[in-house]
Amino acid sequence: MEEEDPAADPYLPYDGGGDTIPLQEIPKRGSNYVMTNGGGAPSTTTHLLDFLEEPIPGVGTYDDFHTIDWVREKCKDRERHRKINSKKKESAWEFTKSLYDAWSGWLVVTLTGLASGALAGLIDIAADWLNDLKEGVCLSAMWFNHEQCCWTSNETTFAERDKCPQWKSWAELILGQAEGPGSYIMNYFMYIYWALSFAFLAVCLVKVFAPYACGSGIPEIKTILSGFIIRGYLGKWTLMIKTVTLVLAVASGLSLGKEGPLVHVACCCGNIFSYLFPKYSKNEAKKREVLSAASAAGVSVAFGAPIGGVLFSLEEVSYYFPLKTLWRSFFAALVAAFVLRSINPFGNSRLVLFYVEYHTPWYLFELIPFILLGVFGGLWGAFFIRANIAWCRRRKSTRFGKYPVLEVILVAAVTAVVAFPNPYTRQNTSELIKELFTDCGPLESSQLCQYRSQMNGSKAFTDNPNRPAGPDVYAAMWQLCLALVFKIIMTIFTFGLKVPSGLFIPSMAIGAIAGRIVGIAVEQLAYYHHDWFVFREWCEVGADCITPGLYAMVGAAACLGGVTRMTVSLVVIVFELTGGLEYIVPLMAAVMTSKWVGDAFGREGIYEAHIRLNGYPFLDAKEEFTHVTLAREVMRPRRSDPPLAVLTQDDLTVDELQSTINETSYNGFPVIVSKESQRLVGFALRRDITIAIENARRKQEGIMLNSRVYFTQHAPTLPADSPRPLKLRSILDMSPFTVTDHTPMEIVVDIFRKMGLRQCLVTHNGIVLGIITKKNILEHLEELKQDKEPLVTSPTPSTHVTPPLPTLSHLSLRLRLLRGLHETVVRRRLRARPCSSSSSSSLAVGSLLLVGFVRCGFHLS
Repeated sequence: MEEEDPAADPYLPYDGGGDTIPLQEIPKRGSNYVMTNGGGAPSTTTHLLDFLEEPIPGVGTYDDFHTIDWVREKCKDRERHRKINSKKKESAWEFTKSLYDAWSGWLVVTLTGLASGALAGLIDIAADWLNDLKEGVCLSAMWFNHEQCCWTSNETTFAERDKCPQWKSWAELILGQAEGPGSYIMNYFMYIYWALSFAFLAVCLVKVFAPYACGSGIPEIKTILSGFIIRGYLGKWTLMIKTVTLVLAVASGLSLGKEGPLVHVACCCGNIFSYLFPKYSKNEAKKREVLSAASAAGVSVAFGAPIGGVLFSLEEVSYYFPLKTLWRSFFAALVAAFVLRSINPFGNSRLVLFYVEYHTPWYLFELIPFILLGVFGGLWGAFFIRANIAWCRRRKSTRFGKYPVLEVILVAAVTAVVAFPNPYTRQNTSELIKELFTDCGPLESSQLCQYRSQMNGSKAFTDNPNRPAGPDVYAAMWQLCLALVFKIIMTIFTFGLKVPSGLFIPSMAIGAIAGRIVGIAVEQLAYYHHDWFVFREWCEVGADCITPGLYAMVGAAACLGGVTRMTVSLVVIVFELTGGLEYIVPLMAAVMTSKWVGDAFGREGIYEAHIRLNGYPFLDAKEEFTHVTLAREVMRPRRSDPPLAVLTQDDLTVDELQSTINETSYNGFPVIVSKESQRLVGFALRRDITIAIENARRKQEGIMLNSRVYFTQHAPTLPADSPRPLKLRSILDMSPFTVTDHTPMEIVVDIFRKMGLRQCLVTHNGIVLGIITKKNILEHLEELKQDKEPLVTSPTPSTHVTPPLPTLSHLSLRLRLLRGLHETVVRRRLRARPCSSSSSSSLAVGSLLLVGFVRCGFHLS
């Protein structure tokens, strides 16, 4: 091997030094070519890991708050699958085991769907009962909510269908009177009492038993699906406490929903059931396929939208989504929806409370208010993300965040005090959305449907909904405006509390309120000004032209899209709620407008913003990398840092290896041939080294502090009186992912995103220069966000030269790489065999043309 010049610049173009095998000679050697592993000993294996007959217990596992190695996990799964296939023909038992392994994926998603549907039905029933408990109780059956209590009553009238002798308000039970100031104050007091009790009990259970049960859970699930380990976040205690406290939080009246946490509940079920099958319990990458299917089942039972749940898992939360995961996600969503439909928690034979059907078509002019609702949704989403993140950051940085119980009590008290006087904020948010979505008809007694009749001017509703709005409608409009302001303010302070809190329902409620207001305004405009040219062609006098409920639905989708930046899955979810293909175009127009407006203020959705706030190692695939930097500028160590900690392949002792581990905090170490060569052999993880040494001391005799440690296939030559050496080849990753020091960071970031790497080694001519980890990339991206200055030096103003375009900079970089590659190929070809005169001349002409083109590219850039 050629000696390296220590005074030379380590960043010179590649010169082929040290490579004794020409490129064109490798294909000639065929399948009989034997690679050496740095120690001179041949190895016929090309596997990622050199598995022992008895694997070391604990090797291949991960510590808490660490990232998994996707490549390693996939290799382990292929090895397991290959072993099962090789044994299945040996006996009937082995064949049965292979069938069980093949069907275990469908079994685990079936169990996940069953559990998710059952828990969702239980949560819906319990939340409705506790929510009505704030207003009164059913004397005939304590376990009935208000609606169920009056189902069998014969004393009710159509106008007062919710009033029956069996249901008693707290004022009637305590004071014996249903009307009057005293009864109003008593009902007010009991409403606040129950709201504070539910909120206090929820936050105490979360704080004492399961701190991970708070929040929505979707930001953490996205991080876990990207390969991050958070022990206990999907455990049984989190599942139990999240189920109970979700019911209490929803019933307390806080501005939150249960749809987001239902995804967390479903993922907990999937994680627990995956431990029943070794195929998933021993492989973190395979387990995440189950979690992707579980998240689809969670959205399926949350909105009654199985297809929307699958698309939500694909678009929003999943990091790795192969085709078989798509099928299993669809099956899990189907099973969960079937179980919830069998339970029928709302008594309407539907999967959700606010299922609606519209029968009036929309017209082209209505795209204008639909797009305006999309603009409102985008503005609301951008405002909410910034305000909520600012409040959460203040909560983390001040003493106020140290008292989560007090914060929940204060927010619940303010919410209850302000919400009770307004009927639209007092009722459950899902019931509010149902009322706003519902189209007015003869059977509706809502205040929003009290239009004046043209015959007698009364407030009776006739068969024709196109009537002038009555005083009750205008009063409801003012109440809805107040409810809109209240929901906007309280949702900002509620999302992020230490209780289970979803964001889907509050966002949809805000959009539904705004949409209903706009819909009624357009409806009245069409009635009073039907002779305008915009209404004259399609809206005749007395015709049913405008559907305010449709505007509420479009507004709900727009606001939810503005907050989460979902597009396709959101449109499908709302489409499944209405059951009509006719309204997909208005939904698409509003959702895309909402996303465009929101992206103008920032491309992050609320979940990505909370991931960044919490510091989770998540590389967002939606974020584009447009800066011109190289791998050597991001790798560690920097020029001013201590040298890279490495291990040699066969001249370390156990004592030296343990000293290196104790003196550093790195999660892994590159293994090189020797200190003089610095050629890369492989990569060894810190956790695997520690476990292997402890296991060797426990099971092997003669392992001492001065025992030689080697990573090669065969032991090095040692003196006769040397202690027994320790072989650690089984824990060595012999094919770590490497890039050269001149690789653009744009490519490196794409590699980390698409392959799920933990780390990537940076080499130059096969010599290890440094390492890039996922944390280094996130820190680099954050630095680029904070520092907007261009990385390429611009000419001085006195030269009057146009600054270089980004495309030319990229062209220059690619031409530089192309020139280095061409020079390498030319040098290796010349070294391999002498060229003929014709080939030499053609090669020279090609070289001149390429160099000229490169120089032209440099000149342009």
